[in-house]
Amino acid sequence: MGRVTVRRPVLKIAADGTTRRPDTLAAEEPMEIRVDGRPLSVTMRTPGHDVELAHGFLLTEGVIHDREQLSSARYCDSPGPDGRNTYNVLDVVLAPGVQPPDSSVTRNFYTTSSCGVCGKAALDSVRLSTRHSPAADPLTVASETLVGLPDQLRAAQRVFDTTGGLHAAGLFSGDGELLVVREDVGRHNAVDKVLGWALLAQRVPLAGCVLMVSGRASFELVQKAAMAGVPVLAAVSAPSSLAVDLAAEQGMTLVGFLRGRSMNVYTGTERIVTKDIAG
Repeated sequence: MGRVTVRRPVLKIAADGTTRRPDTLAAEEPMEIRVDGRPLSVTMRTPGHDVELAHGFLLTEGVIHDREQLSSARYCDSPGPDGRNTYNVLDVVLAPGVQPPDSSVTRNFYTTSSCGVCGKAALDSVRLSTRHSPAADPLTVASETLVGLPDQLRAAQRVFDTTGGLHAAGLFSGDGELLVVREDVGRHNAVDKVLGWALLAQRVPLAGCVLMVSGRASFELVQKAAMAGVPVLAAVSAPSSLAVDLAAEQGMTLVGFLRGRSMNVYTGTERIVTKDIAG
């Protein structure tokens, strides 16, 4: 398996002088996802939980809807300079009868660690239909519960403590119980890993759950959450205008700027049970 962190030399400059020392960085490596032996996507990710990442990606791109639609997922030989397998190519095999990805939708499936899937043919092409719409989910969440989620997420970021360079996504129950956390250099990869975990655990659709992300709430993250039936998406930073539009369209509650004792609720306000939040 690839390394989650790597060591690199650094010159540290400070008020009291300069020092040279090794620094720990979050690893970033490409991973190619193949479907039935045919390349589908290359994403820049932090190695680890790659099978979850592939499952989550295929779920949120509408290729599969449950784990039984994949027969297997295994690493292919992808030798590096030393001749060893880099574990950077993962081949998934669809179950009999499952349709392969639709090649009629023109997409550039090269993804980066910062922006997710790029080069979509048109805005409508990423408004994917979902079998797990969160619109009818009756979940309600207390505002007091939401304000505690960022600290729980941060406390569970083991790799962030040593690198300071990773995004995180965490899945919580409606009463604030942490179910799973995944880290990655890409915020979209962290979400795919969480959703892939849920798919493999047969928890999709994710009714009654809150997805918490450590950065901003982009259109793509809302789309991914909707594909898994997540009723509440919360972020510590701002949403984009299209993220808000899509959340409203999908019947999802979208919370932004969840910091300290405050938050902005952009859509689905009926799900948030508000009281004065004690300081």
